[in-house]
Amino acid sequence: MEYRSFGRLDWRGSALGFGCMRLPTTDRKPMSGKIDQDRAARMIRYAIDRGVNYIDTAYPYHGGKSEAFVGNMLRDGYRERVKLATKSPVWLIKKPKDFDKYLDEQLKRLRTDHIDFYLFHALNKKAWEKTVVKHSLLDRAERARERGKILHLGFSFHDDYAAFKKIVDGHDGWDFCQIQYNYMDTENQAGTKGLKYAASKGLGVVVMEPLLGGRLANPPRPIQYIIETDRRKRLPADLALQWVWNQPEVSLVLSGMNTFRQVSRNIASAGTSGVGSFGKRDLKLIDRIKRKYAQMIPIPCTECGYCMPCPHGVDIPRNFEIYNGGAIHEDPRTARNTYSRFVAEKERASSCVKCKRCERKCPQRIPISEWMPRVHAVLGEGRAFASSKTRSSSL
Repeated sequence: MEYRSFGRLDWRGSALGFGCMRLPTTDRKPMSGKIDQDRAARMIRYAIDRGVNYIDTAYPYHGGKSEAFVGNMLRDGYRERVKLATKSPVWLIKKPKDFDKYLDEQLKRLRTDHIDFYLFHALNKKAWEKTVVKHSLLDRAERARERGKILHLGFSFHDDYAAFKKIVDGHDGWDFCQIQYNYMDTENQAGTKGLKYAASKGLGVVVMEPLLGGRLANPPRPIQYIIETDRRKRLPADLALQWVWNQPEVSLVLSGMNTFRQVSRNIASAGTSGVGSFGKRDLKLIDRIKRKYAQMIPIPCTECGYCMPCPHGVDIPRNFEIYNGGAIHEDPRTARNTYSRFVAEKERASSCVKCKRCERKCPQRIPISEWMPRVHAVLGEGRAFASSKTRSSSL
């Protein structure tokens, strides 16, 4: 196992961390509460025995069962061999003392007297301002740290760079952050800019979704062909992970593994990782892959935002981003789930009234008013995606 610096902390984390959101289940339903206890424990203990020293879970994972499972699994001396990370369920906090209520519940679930790395879960601009700041939760967290219930404080993040910078700058006591990052997300959410900014402030940066929810491990056929015909014959997952580990600002990469094969392969991959181990040929291969993905995008939206704000509240770039992601990765289920769970109803494509004000401002000349009904039909009503060869000019 390779180990990496973790921001300004005097601790080195394993290159690979074990994320406990996608553990194997007995009912074969991803992320259900029916965790296959024996298989999952064997996988995690195997990883720890081979050098993984960071275990990540959260209050809602596996229907609220993940923390209790992890607490039970870390008996027999395994707790002392790892740093344990979990997250405060920010969306459930309605008053300041709720922070302490959930923290104490989590300590009990995890069978421990302290949490090594505690995060505010899934922060965005709204959650930061309307919950963390409004209820002075940072003060609560710092008091918990003084009492030894929390050792290191951070946050996980899902929003744009401006919101990320605001949160990083909003507290001097951050030790680390957790961001979504992979070779397809360099400009999305915190992105490369956020990664570098957090590292420049001395924060450890934990990367989640290095495989984009498994999409980069099982790419569509045109991408698979590019990877298979490359001379090095890398597995798609190894290629994607090595690209992340090549970034010097990355402290640790989380993988939500749900099979023993994934665990053994990812550990082997981590053992060959390191800054500078990803050569020019590898970088050129990633560039080829990204160019091919760009050619497969049905809607040529660059997310520049010139079309915004929509007078009727539609989040045009976000709708196009979700649609494009589902189309190019051949993954309609994830796209539809994201649309229904993470896009407010008034911001969905269905709110478009075809006023066409956005079209006059779009540098790409996308017929937005024509695409919006199609986007909602696919994401909201379950119809088939357009061919990846379909462009906005040929609806």
